[in-house]
Amino acid sequence: MAGPDREAAAAFSAARSRVLSTVADACRRVGRDPAGIQLVAVSKTVPASRLEAAIASGLTVLGENRVQEAEAKASLLPGATWHLIGPLQSNKARRAVELFDVIESVDSVDLARRLDRLAGELRRAPLQVYLQVNVDRDEAKAGFLPEALEAELGGLLELPNLRLLGLMTVGRLVGSAEEARPTFGRLRELSELLRGSAPGLGAGLSMGMTDDYPVAVEEGATLIRVGRALFGARPVG
Repeated sequence: MAGPDREAAAAFSAARSRVLSTVADACRRVGRDPAGIQLVAVSKTVPASRLEAAIASGLTVLGENRVQEAEAKASLLPGATWHLIGPLQSNKARRAVELFDVIESVDSVDLARRLDRLAGELRRAPLQVYLQVNVDRDEAKAGFLPEALEAELGGLLELPNLRLLGLMTVGRLVGSAEEARPTFGRLRELSELLRGSAPGLGAGLSMGMTDDYPVAVEEGATLIRVGRALFGARPVG
């Protein structure tokens, strides 16, 4: 590529500053340090040429929903750190381990075991992951149910090639950000409960997107996944 577009990079820098300012405001309301929140720029459907400018603006942690799309971009964007935030099919697991720095969507024991084995084979250990939890018990969402995760966590922590950074959830579609607060509160409470007996689980909480990330920060998010506020509206899919 010819190098980042300066005008685009300036626009991304302004958008990034707005998001970080909103994060800082949320942190002030609850007495948190903004340095403890990581911004993942959700880059699905955004072409590599635009992402080059985004990286130049400081948006260096990128979140992709699909392994194939990330594969097409990663070799063109060496300055990025890549998170898989979408569902992972078992037949894409090997390539995901090769491509991604963090996999946030580990939603079953079987997937965790597969990733552990592949990370060992590919010498990517420890592979950093989040455990996806369906705290709302939404039949349309993937993830461990809270009681199932509590029962399985000991075995997951014994997988030698995974590092469990914490928990992740995908919130329900709600009418206002405030309506999402119970979801985020439940994930934080579950994390505290589990870490009380299993300190090997990381304290990370990946939760909150463009419409509700300030509330997620107030409820303890350590990582927010923001797309539209940075890249604008994109096609659904």
